[in-house]
Amino acid sequence: MDTQTILVFALFLIAVIYVVRLVYRSFNTKTSCGSSCKCGVDFSKIDVKK
Repeated sequence: MDTQTILVFALFLIAVIYVVRLVYRSFNTKTSCGSSCKCGVDFSKIDVKK
């Protein structure tokens, strides 16, 4: 094998690892989404004033 073929295989392997990592991280989410929708905020300690 020449150097160019080894370099192409190495870059392809790095790209595959990167895509697998992205897919893995998308399925393992945290309890909250991290955006500003407040879906993971605990409102139990907030006093409601009427």
